[in-house]
Amino acid sequence: MPKDLAGLKGIVPPVVTPLNTDYTVDYPSFTRVIEHLLAGGVHGLFFLGSTSEVVFHDEATRRQILEHAVKITNGRVPVLAGVVDPTTDRVIGHAKSAAAIGVDGVVVTAPFYTRTSQAETIDHFRYVRDGAGVPVIAYDLPVCVHIKLERNTVVTLGREGTVVGLKDSSGDDGGFRYVMSDMADRPDFFCMTGGELGVDGILLAGAHGAVPGLGNVDPAGYVRLYDAARRGDWAAAKAEQERLCRLFEIVWCGTPRTSAGASGVGGFKTSMRAMGIIETNIMARPQRSLNAEESSRIEAILRGVGLLA
Repeated sequence: MPKDLAGLKGIVPPVVTPLNTDYTVDYPSFTRVIEHLLAGGVHGLFFLGSTSEVVFHDEATRRQILEHAVKITNGRVPVLAGVVDPTTDRVIGHAKSAAAIGVDGVVVTAPFYTRTSQAETIDHFRYVRDGAGVPVIAYDLPVCVHIKLERNTVVTLGREGTVVGLKDSSGDDGGFRYVMSDMADRPDFFCMTGGELGVDGILLAGAHGAVPGLGNVDPAGYVRLYDAARRGDWAAAKAEQERLCRLFEIVWCGTPRTSAGASGVGGFKTSMRAMGIIETNIMARPQRSLNAEESSRIEAILRGVGLLA
């Protein structure tokens, strides 16, 4: 039975997808990733987001990834699935497939490549809600989809029940705060940041949790931060956040040789390889994987924050 997502809280990492040298999914490593995250105490798992390199996987591979994820997670935490595609009907197709596999909710961006208005974006979410069969979470990701989910758009969708929550990866903390304020009387609607560096501050402002890509590397660190915030120990939350900020420097080790995305997710994968969780740090083509020199710098950062002996 799908889990109830009303009022979802906590740390819900967007899960990396480890690859073999032939660019197929490395499912033994994928299993270790899931177990690593669950052992860290996370409160949910988000598969097929940007950190998962979702747009590089074809429809059949997406199904296989979700089937494996649902099987290994086995109901221990809610499973969210990104159903990212440029247009409405293609998103509905992914959502129906994900629902049939047994995910607890689907994560939906605005349409992209096509040019749409905020009104058409609202219609897009309504169409997906009607066709998905599971709860829909709005994903504000303008850096990738090139359209911002405006405050009124999110609030309209939330108040009418089209979406049950928001993952805000816009970098617009002011706008995010306005949405949290507008929806404060709706405890069934959750607001989570997709950022890594200011989680303590946004929790203090009222966010329900975080979806940090860096949580793949150190899920327990983000859970400690969240737990400290929950008990009102903001000094401990700040100290943990500052340690995670030092760890976050792994995402810059690949630039300028690689794209920002390849350096960031590649930094996560390179760290997890060094920690013995996955076998390779290979990125989906045409993204470049991090090389030996870049990997060495990442390992030094891991040692500095206590994640490598």
